[in-house]
Amino acid sequence: LLALIFISSTTVEPSPEEKQKEKKKEKEEEEKDGYDLMFRRGDLLEVPRTLFTHFGIYLGGGRVAHFIPDIMPIVSSDQFRIKQMVTNTRLLLGVLTKCGSVRVDSVEDFAYGAEIIINPMDKMCSCAALQGEQVARRAEKLLGDVAYSLLWYNCEHFVMYCRYGTVMSFQTFQFCKTVRKLLLSRGVAKVTALLAVCLLVYLRVSNTWSVLLAVLLPFLIWMAS
Repeated sequence: LLALIFISSTTVEPSPEEKQKEKKKEKEEEEKDGYDLMFRRGDLLEVPRTLFTHFGIYLGGGRVAHFIPDIMPIVSSDQFRIKQMVTNTRLLLGVLTKCGSVRVDSVEDFAYGAEIIINPMDKMCSCAALQGEQVARRAEKLLGDVAYSLLWYNCEHFVMYCRYGTVMSFQTFQFCKTVRKLLLSRGVAKVTALLAVCLLVYLRVSNTWSVLLAVLLPFLIWMAS
Protein backbone atom coordinates (compact mmCIF):
# COMPACT_ATOMS: atom_id res chain seq x y z
CA LEU A 1 0.00 0.00 0.00
CA LEU A 2 2.84 2.38 0.87
CA ALA A 3 4.56 1.54 -2.42
CA LEU A 4 1.38 2.30 -4.40
CA ILE A 5 0.97 5.64 -2.59
CA PHE A 6 4.62 6.51 -3.32
CA ILE A 7 4.33 5.62 -7.02
CA SER A 8 1.09 7.57 -7.46
CA SER A 9 2.52 10.65 -5.72
CA THR A 10 5.68 10.83 -7.83
CA THR A 11 5.52 13.07 -10.93
CA VAL A 12 7.62 12.77 -14.05
CA GLU A 13 9.56 15.94 -14.81
CA PRO A 14 8.99 17.13 -18.45
CA SER A 15 12.01 17.43 -20.72
CA PRO A 16 13.52 20.89 -21.54
CA GLU A 17 12.03 20.74 -25.05
CA GLU A 18 8.56 20.04 -23.67
CA LYS A 19 8.94 22.90 -21.19
CA GLN A 20 9.95 25.25 -23.99
CA LYS A 21 6.96 24.18 -26.08
CA GLU A 22 4.62 24.67 -23.15
CA LYS A 23 6.04 28.16 -22.47
CA LYS A 24 5.68 29.08 -26.14
CA LYS A 25 2.11 27.82 -26.17
CA GLU A 26 1.28 29.75 -23.00
CA LYS A 27 2.82 32.90 -24.49
CA GLU A 28 0.77 32.53 -27.68
CA GLU A 29 -2.40 32.04 -25.63
CA GLU A 30 -1.62 35.16 -23.60
CA GLU A 31 -1.06 37.18 -26.78
CA LYS A 32 -4.34 35.92 -28.25
CA ASP A 33 -6.20 36.82 -25.08
CA GLY A 34 -4.53 40.24 -25.13
CA TYR A 35 -5.61 40.90 -28.72
CA ASP A 36 -9.16 39.81 -27.90
CA LEU A 37 -9.19 42.49 -25.21
CA MET A 38 -7.94 45.11 -27.70
CA PHE A 39 -10.07 44.14 -30.71
CA ARG A 40 -13.53 42.68 -31.23
CA ARG A 41 -14.44 40.06 -33.80
CA GLY A 42 -15.44 41.91 -36.97
CA ASP A 43 -13.35 45.04 -36.32
CA LEU A 44 -11.76 46.73 -39.33
CA LEU A 45 -8.01 47.11 -38.78
CA GLU A 46 -5.89 49.64 -40.67
CA VAL A 47 -2.08 49.78 -40.81
CA PRO A 48 -0.06 52.45 -42.68
CA ARG A 49 2.56 51.18 -45.12
CA THR A 50 5.22 53.05 -47.12
CA LEU A 51 3.17 53.85 -50.22
CA PHE A 52 -0.32 52.74 -49.24
CA THR A 53 -2.59 51.76 -46.35
CA HIS A 54 -3.39 48.11 -45.68
CA PHE A 55 -6.68 46.82 -44.24
CA GLY A 56 -7.96 43.63 -42.62
CA ILE A 57 -10.83 42.15 -40.61
CA TYR A 58 -10.16 40.83 -37.11
CA LEU A 59 -11.51 37.29 -36.64
CA GLY A 60 -10.59 36.76 -32.99
CA GLY A 61 -7.83 34.72 -31.38
CA GLY A 62 -5.10 37.00 -32.73
CA ARG A 63 -6.10 36.25 -36.36
CA VAL A 64 -6.73 38.76 -39.16
CA ALA A 65 -8.31 38.10 -42.58
CA HIS A 66 -6.87 40.36 -45.26
CA PHE A 67 -6.68 40.50 -49.05
CA ILE A 68 -3.12 40.70 -50.35
CA PRO A 69 -1.47 40.23 -53.76
CA ASP A 70 0.69 37.12 -53.88
CA ILE A 71 2.47 35.30 -56.71
CA MET A 72 3.13 32.12 -54.71
CA PRO A 73 -0.19 30.28 -55.40
CA ILE A 74 0.63 30.45 -59.14
CA VAL A 75 4.20 29.14 -58.96
CA SER A 76 3.79 26.55 -56.17
CA SER A 77 1.20 24.23 -54.70
CA ASP A 78 3.11 23.78 -51.43
CA GLN A 79 0.68 24.97 -48.76
CA PHE A 80 3.46 25.41 -46.22
CA ARG A 81 5.26 27.93 -48.47
CA ILE A 82 2.01 29.68 -49.39
CA LYS A 83 1.02 30.14 -45.75
CA GLN A 84 4.34 31.77 -44.86
CA MET A 85 4.40 35.56 -44.47
CA VAL A 86 4.21 37.33 -47.84
CA THR A 87 7.48 39.10 -48.70
CA ASN A 88 7.72 42.34 -50.67
CA THR A 89 8.90 40.43 -53.77
CA ARG A 90 5.90 38.10 -53.63
CA LEU A 91 3.62 41.08 -53.12
CA LEU A 92 5.03 43.08 -56.07
CA LEU A 93 4.87 40.11 -58.44
CA GLY A 94 1.30 39.46 -57.29
CA VAL A 95 0.35 43.04 -58.22
CA LEU A 96 1.90 42.67 -61.69
CA THR A 97 0.20 39.32 -62.36
CA LYS A 98 -3.06 40.47 -60.71
CA CYS A 99 -3.06 37.41 -58.47
CA GLY A 100 -4.08 37.65 -54.82
CA SER A 101 -5.68 35.75 -51.98
CA VAL A 102 -7.81 36.43 -48.93
CA ARG A 103 -5.75 34.79 -46.19
CA VAL A 104 -5.60 34.62 -42.40
CA ASP A 105 -2.42 35.76 -40.65
CA SER A 106 -1.46 36.67 -37.11
CA VAL A 107 -1.83 40.26 -35.97
CA GLU A 108 1.99 40.61 -35.94
CA ASP A 109 2.38 39.47 -39.56
CA PHE A 110 -0.54 41.65 -40.64
CA ALA A 111 0.72 44.80 -38.90
CA TYR A 112 4.36 44.26 -39.95
CA GLY A 113 5.50 46.47 -37.08
CA ALA A 114 3.15 49.37 -37.88
CA GLU A 115 0.59 50.97 -35.56
CA ILE A 116 -2.92 49.51 -35.86
CA ILE A 117 -5.94 51.82 -36.19
CA ILE A 118 -9.34 50.35 -35.29
CA ASN A 119 -12.48 51.04 -37.38
CA PRO A 120 -11.27 54.30 -38.98
CA MET A 121 -13.90 54.08 -41.74
CA ASP A 122 -16.86 54.25 -39.33
CA LYS A 123 -16.62 58.06 -39.36
CA MET A 124 -15.92 58.35 -43.10
CA CYS A 125 -18.42 55.92 -44.62
CA SER A 126 -22.06 56.97 -44.97
CA CYS A 127 -23.18 53.33 -44.62
CA ALA A 128 -23.69 51.94 -41.13
CA ALA A 129 -21.36 49.13 -40.07
CA LEU A 130 -22.78 45.60 -39.95
CA GLN A 131 -22.77 43.46 -36.81
CA GLY A 132 -19.32 42.16 -35.88
CA GLU A 133 -20.19 38.48 -36.28
CA GLN A 134 -21.72 39.13 -39.72
CA VAL A 135 -18.60 41.04 -40.78
CA ALA A 136 -16.29 38.20 -39.69
CA ARG A 137 -18.43 35.56 -41.43
CA ARG A 138 -18.35 37.54 -44.66
CA ALA A 139 -14.56 37.68 -44.48
CA GLU A 140 -14.30 33.95 -43.74
CA LYS A 141 -16.53 33.08 -46.70
CA LEU A 142 -14.20 34.95 -49.08
CA LEU A 143 -11.03 33.12 -47.98
CA GLY A 144 -9.05 31.77 -50.92
CA ASP A 145 -7.61 32.92 -54.25
CA VAL A 146 -9.17 36.05 -55.73
CA ALA A 147 -8.17 38.13 -58.77
CA TYR A 148 -6.36 41.27 -57.56
CA SER A 149 -6.55 44.75 -59.07
CA LEU A 150 -4.59 47.65 -57.62
CA LEU A 151 -7.30 50.16 -58.58
CA TRP A 152 -10.54 48.22 -58.88
CA TYR A 153 -10.38 45.45 -56.24
CA ASN A 154 -7.77 45.69 -53.50
CA CYS A 155 -7.64 45.14 -49.72
CA GLU A 156 -9.79 48.23 -49.05
CA HIS A 157 -12.57 47.05 -51.39
CA PHE A 158 -12.53 43.72 -49.52
CA VAL A 159 -12.91 45.16 -46.01
CA MET A 160 -15.47 47.77 -47.13
CA TYR A 161 -17.67 44.98 -48.50
CA CYS A 162 -17.28 42.88 -45.35
CA ARG A 163 -18.04 45.68 -42.87
CA TYR A 164 -20.34 48.04 -44.79
CA GLY A 165 -21.72 46.01 -47.69
CA THR A 166 -20.32 48.38 -50.32
CA VAL A 167 -17.34 47.78 -52.63
CA MET A 168 -15.33 51.00 -52.74
CA SER A 169 -11.87 52.37 -51.99
CA PHE A 170 -11.07 55.88 -50.77
CA GLN A 171 -7.43 55.35 -51.78
CA THR A 172 -8.41 54.53 -55.37
CA PHE A 173 -10.76 57.49 -55.53
CA GLN A 174 -8.07 59.88 -54.30
CA PHE A 175 -5.49 58.43 -56.71
CA CYS A 176 -7.80 58.76 -59.73
CA LYS A 177 -8.70 62.29 -58.65
CA THR A 178 -5.01 63.26 -58.49
CA VAL A 179 -4.25 61.69 -61.89
CA ARG A 180 -7.21 63.50 -63.41
CA LYS A 181 -5.93 66.83 -62.08
CA LEU A 182 -2.47 66.17 -63.50
CA LEU A 183 -3.42 64.83 -66.92
CA LEU A 184 -6.83 66.27 -67.68
CA SER A 185 -6.04 69.94 -67.27
CA ARG A 186 -6.21 72.99 -69.55
CA GLY A 187 -2.44 73.31 -69.46
CA VAL A 188 -2.00 69.74 -70.75
CA ALA A 189 -4.58 70.43 -73.49
CA LYS A 190 -2.65 73.51 -74.66
CA VAL A 191 0.68 71.69 -74.63
CA THR A 192 -0.84 68.76 -76.54
CA ALA A 193 -2.24 71.12 -79.19
CA LEU A 194 1.13 72.87 -79.58
CA LEU A 195 2.98 69.54 -79.87
CA ALA A 196 0.46 68.30 -82.45
CA VAL A 197 0.95 71.41 -84.61
CA CYS A 198 4.73 71.12 -84.35
CA LEU A 199 4.57 67.44 -85.29
CA LEU A 200 2.43 68.18 -88.37
CA VAL A 201 4.83 70.92 -89.48
CA TYR A 202 7.88 68.74 -88.90
CA LEU A 203 6.44 65.75 -90.78
CA ARG A 204 4.90 68.02 -93.42
CA VAL A 205 1.63 66.14 -93.22
CA SER A 206 -1.52 68.03 -94.12
CA ASN A 207 -4.13 65.40 -94.97
CA THR A 208 -7.58 65.48 -93.40
CA TRP A 209 -7.14 62.56 -91.01
CA SER A 210 -3.87 63.75 -89.47
CA VAL A 211 -5.23 67.28 -88.97
CA LEU A 212 -8.43 65.88 -87.45
CA LEU A 213 -6.44 63.70 -85.05
CA ALA A 214 -4.20 66.62 -84.07
CA VAL A 215 -7.28 68.72 -83.27
CA LEU A 216 -9.40 65.99 -81.67
CA LEU A 217 -6.95 64.87 -78.94
CA PRO A 218 -6.34 68.35 -77.44
CA PHE A 219 -10.08 69.05 -77.75
CA LEU A 220 -11.01 65.91 -75.75
CA ILE A 221 -8.46 66.76 -73.03
CA TRP A 222 -9.79 70.33 -72.91
CA MET A 223 -13.38 69.17 -72.52
CA ALA A 224 -12.43 66.57 -69.90
CA SER A 225 -10.65 69.23 -67.86
